[in-house]
Amino acid sequence: MTPHRFTLRVYYEDTDLAGIVYYANYLKFIERGRTEWVAGLGIDQMALRATAGIVFAVRRVEADFLRPARFGDDLVVETRLLSIGGARLVLEQAVIRDAERLFAATVTLVCLTDAGHAARLPADVRARLAGLLAGDARR
Repeated sequence: MTPHRFTLRVYYEDTDLAGIVYYANYLKFIERGRTEWVAGLGIDQMALRATAGIVFAVRRVEADFLRPARFGDDLVVETRLLSIGGARLVLEQAVIRDAERLFAATVTLVCLTDAGHAARLPADVRARLAGLLAGDARR
């Protein structure tokens, strides 16, 4: 499956005193990548909350910081769906500069109600995601 790609530039505000991306900002970068990935699938998260009363939340992140990104770097966040459960998704995400992998993460998302309880993924969302796992060209 071809990963979804989201590009960004490292700004001064993303870095520490040494001009290296502050570690927590990689989580922001991959969040932006996930948001664009979901939008690219045609899933409107605000509408999902308004109509079904559910949201996606991060349950777990397993991250590896491999190489530093620096002020002015042009980066790509790649997002790939690994699996779908009843109320959860597991994604693989990476931050890349040129062909060099700088950061890698496995992210587990869960579907929650407004009250914070687990909820099953809506059938239409599940169908879109299942298409990705089946090799569908939609990303």
